[in-house]
Amino acid sequence: MTTPTEQQSNSEQTQPSDPLKASINRQMIVILDFGSQYSELIARRIRETQVYSEVLSYRTSPEHLRQLNPKGIILSGGPNSVYDGHSPQCDPEIWQLGIPVLGVCYGMQLMVQQLGGTVERAKQAEYGKASLYIDDPTDLLTNVEHGSTMWMSHGDSCTLLPDGFEVLAHTNNTPCAAIANHQRQLYGVQFHPEVVHSVDGLALIRNFVYHICNCEPTWTTEAFVEEAIREIRAKVGDKRILLALSGGVDSSTLAFLLNQAVGDNLTCMFIDQGFMRKGEPERLMEIFNEQFGIPVAYVNARDRFLAQLEGVLDPEEKRRRIGHEFIQVFEEESHRLGPFDYLAQGTLYPDVIESADTNVDPQTGERVAVKIKSHHNVGGLPKNLRFKLVEPLRKLFKDEVRKVARSIGLPEEIVRRHPFPGPGLAIRITGEVTAERLNILRDADFVVRDEIQKRGMYHDFWQAFAVLLPIHSVGVMGDQRTYAHPVVLRFVSSEDGMTADWSRTSYELLETISNRIVNEVKGVNRVVYDITSKPPGTIEWE
Repeated sequence: MTTPTEQQSNSEQTQPSDPLKASINRQMIVILDFGSQYSELIARRIRETQVYSEVLSYRTSPEHLRQLNPKGIILSGGPNSVYDGHSPQCDPEIWQLGIPVLGVCYGMQLMVQQLGGTVERAKQAEYGKASLYIDDPTDLLTNVEHGSTMWMSHGDSCTLLPDGFEVLAHTNNTPCAAIANHQRQLYGVQFHPEVVHSVDGLALIRNFVYHICNCEPTWTTEAFVEEAIREIRAKVGDKRILLALSGGVDSSTLAFLLNQAVGDNLTCMFIDQGFMRKGEPERLMEIFNEQFGIPVAYVNARDRFLAQLEGVLDPEEKRRRIGHEFIQVFEEESHRLGPFDYLAQGTLYPDVIESADTNVDPQTGERVAVKIKSHHNVGGLPKNLRFKLVEPLRKLFKDEVRKVARSIGLPEEIVRRHPFPGPGLAIRITGEVTAERLNILRDADFVVRDEIQKRGMYHDFWQAFAVLLPIHSVGVMGDQRTYAHPVVLRFVSSEDGMTADWSRTSYELLETISNRIVNEVKGVNRVVYDITSKPPGTIEWE
């Protein structure tokens, strides 16, 4: 496992002060981000070695790095050329810190340029898979197989290395595919070891983390849970915390963690907006209230939300109205159940990097809520609801949250629940959302989930669900003509939801689901299968 601090792309990082951060700084790897799409992936790969990592801005000063005292620094890739006038540059003093550095792609080229080498436009660009031929199998490339496949993505190359550097590996098109100054512990690779296409990429990362930086695998799930509970107790004391529970793995994990930390001082609120899947609100209350004894205040707001969507066709307007109504309900119920000093949010590390939706109370210096993450950021909280924030998961990636969830006893049905959009079924009904259409879609969606669960196939898909179209099609049932809704089945495979491919599942499964939906769901007479990948499509239809 691992953790992160907030990245500031345009300003220097500030010294972290929380107890968890301080306790693990001895085993930290810092990633300086130069705009790479893979920076977060580098951090995740470091965490797979059970070493803590942070992604920071390339503007981070040498002084701040000294304060953090990382065991190693990784310079990410980036879309620029180092010889461009406005390309991002780190402070050259970084090379004098005595900390091992690994430059990846742009990061390697920046290292070469700043230390006196030459980087030029390559005679032949190199993109995609390339065979890596090892010239020096020690240190960084220990256990990296000669001829191993690595993922290239560059149009520039290093044509002259700085003094003290040597070539560790090459490809057919790149003479300097990996380089090192062993004495100063400065290393560079032209390829991307962090991506899954680089076959021995993780072995290279392990070499850097363990053998070059001398890190130990101390960042574990158990260590995180223990430190997080201590941190929550130290911050909150005997004050009350409010958590808006959605039923997803993030807010559910947070509820379990907070319950261990503060017990009865936690109040969970579940706002049922009427757009969840069949049986989910009831099951959520059963799990928390009855199975695990964590009280949840249930708020039935189905009629309110449905009224807000009357006559609304535009998907973005749906989202806006759902978000606005959620805030209204949340405000009313928090006053009724309160007062509260703290608001718990299931903010994750990617949210921290991407979001600017936080404020600092000028009097206390505490971060205060502007958006409620536990409802998938569907809308901002009113500024007069000035809770202090508790965000124990903000150091974690999604896969790490699932590890924590298992370690503190969440049921697998929550831990491995398919991703579900904040607006729920409202954006799986194209066109107007009505009570009748919601019931049709709930029943059709239940058939999908029931069949794949019975066959043990639920976890074969990233997502598997039904979509209801706002049209009617002609059919025949019992020698009578029908005019009813078509339902779309959407099954996709993905690693992170950023890209996805339609699932090549069995015809027999699709046939069974189709037959059941047509026979069991009143108002449906046709079932079709969506075979569009993302891109060009999206996973959801709205």
